[in-house]
Amino acid sequence: MAEPAVDYAAVFQALPGAVALVTPQLIFADANAEFLRLRGLPREQLVGRFLPEDRPEKDPAEPLLLRVLASLRRAADTGERSIVALQRYDVEDPDQPGVWHERYFNMTNIPVFGPDGRVTVLLHRVEDVTELIRAREVALTLQEAMLPAPRPVGRHPAAVRYRPAAEALNVAGDWYDLVDLPGDRIAVAVGDVVGHGLAAAGVMGQLRSALTAASLVPEGPARALEVLGLYARTVDGAENATVATAFIDWEKHTITYSSAGHPPPALLHRDGTVEFLDQATDPPLAARPQHGPRIQAVAAFREGAVLVLYTDGLIERRGEDIDMGLARLADSLARHRADDPETLADGVLTDLTPPGDATDDTALVIVRL
Repeated sequence: MAEPAVDYAAVFQALPGAVALVTPQLIFADANAEFLRLRGLPREQLVGRFLPEDRPEKDPAEPLLLRVLASLRRAADTGERSIVALQRYDVEDPDQPGVWHERYFNMTNIPVFGPDGRVTVLLHRVEDVTELIRAREVALTLQEAMLPAPRPVGRHPAAVRYRPAAEALNVAGDWYDLVDLPGDRIAVAVGDVVGHGLAAAGVMGQLRSALTAASLVPEGPARALEVLGLYARTVDGAENATVATAFIDWEKHTITYSSAGHPPPALLHRDGTVEFLDQATDPPLAARPQHGPRIQAVAAFREGAVLVLYTDGLIERRGEDIDMGLARLADSLARHRADDPETLADGVLTDLTPPGDATDDTALVIVRL
């Protein structure tokens, strides 16, 4: 059976996204209908034009143009795709001259090679992500409203941080909590909900509130996670959420902890050694076919030690073993061990945030013991 003939020029024009072809010399070679619509130009006014001349003098979009030019040149020189992520650009309303709207775009420049292996043209794709950005802002506002504000916990200094991913379009379901308990005790928790956006933020709020209540029962963190696991089975989207919680008792100088599939808390001792509390790890919430009891373990501490709970965005990197991230965290904690919790939190985030900013949300809690 003969393969059907494909009119690739027609396919190019019908693409729903805005795409232009640019030569390595930065001259527009072609553009599809959506790109021309987005730019508000007829094809004959764009094709053959030198891209740096594509803006009037003193255009407020000049910084964006420089980033786009640098990305195109990088793709042409290296033969690798280059991304200009989340750029704001004010677009004039075609139906209302003089009325401008704030828009956000992702731009991707992809090299296309000829038979000789050289880059012959660059595919310049422009993706309007304005609606996703607005949804992200709503979700982030909701998430921040549901997270507890930084405050003293009893008489013990603590610091909390929440950092949304710089390049992600949807906020994730990372959260933290600190709860005063009877006596000289507190409960500290961090968690991570599967998914992104408003749905994840809503699930996060429900799980955080439920764990706060469950932490007030006297049995300890394992029992609190058991109760939370039962509740998670009734909440759509809560399956496979991860949580780590620790009950700190200053009278006994102990940390009783339990984890539901979450990275282990880190205990920074006064001499700079770091102990990862990994002796009480069970599967994530509602991950088992049948509900069952959870385990907990106890670690001793001396005054002046530091307890650190965090979500996986702090330590995980694509294509890298998690042990490398844990080693980076231990090294950072050891180097900043003399700092107060607020300074220590900033130092850890600075040390562990990857070049180009984080690609996953991060929650972090630091308590001086």
